Amino acid sequence: MTDNTPRMPVATRLRNNFLAGLIICAPIAITIWLTWTFIHWSDSWVRPYIPARWNPESYLNFAIPGFGLLIAIVLITVVGFLGKNLIGQSIVRFGESIVQRMPLVRTIYRSVKQIFETVLKEQANSFKKVGLIEYPGPGLWALIFIATDAKGEIASKFNAMGQDMVAVFLPPTPVPTAGFLIFVPREKIVMLDMSPEDAAKFLISGGLVAPEHKPADPKQKHLPRPKPVAVSKAD
Repeated sequence: MTDNTPRMPVATRLRNNFLAGLIICAPIAITIWLTWTFIHWSDSWVRPYIPARWNPESYLNFAIPGFGLLIAIVLITVVGFLGKNLIGQSIVRFGESIVQRMPLVRTIYRSVKQIFETVLKEQANSFKKVGLIEYPGPGLWALIFIATDAKGEIASKFNAMGQDMVAVFLPPTPVPTAGFLIFVPREKIVMLDMSPEDAAKFLISGGLVAPEHKPADPKQKHLPRPKPVAVSKAD
């Protein structure tokens, strides 16, 4: 029996092999480059403030990559430990009292502190769920990350109108770090089972890398239009 399968040209096979190798090597190379760049950036900021007697480079003929980053992590951890006891809290309050007397500096400090406190307190529940909303118009669906329930004045205004709103993050493609913060009625959100990591891959690839999903009925080729599912409130 003869094999009638047409053979690909040599140039096509070489191109396919090159693309396959690129898919394997590119993510590894980019990850290593980004990590190395971050380490060097951290070292360039921290290393000048390390006393010479504590810097290994003063005794060695070569630099130790990541030493500045390690020192920064240790110092931040120590500051966090000291900030939890009575003496540390007193020092922090004294420092904040000085900052509060500086008109422009205190505004920046309050904003930055509030952002970090909000992010760190909400990190257990925020951006852990993925969903869909109709955007930018009826029949058009966009991928979103669930941020948190509406809070403060925004929640008060909507509650007065009998609406339960959820803050969602609508990222663009292919750079999901930028986007829009939108308040959506809870019942208008279609929840998905995919993880935030899979959703990020889906966005960055422009929809080419889709997470695996097994439908409830394997024989059903066309799934019905999804209905909005209520989003449980954050604890």
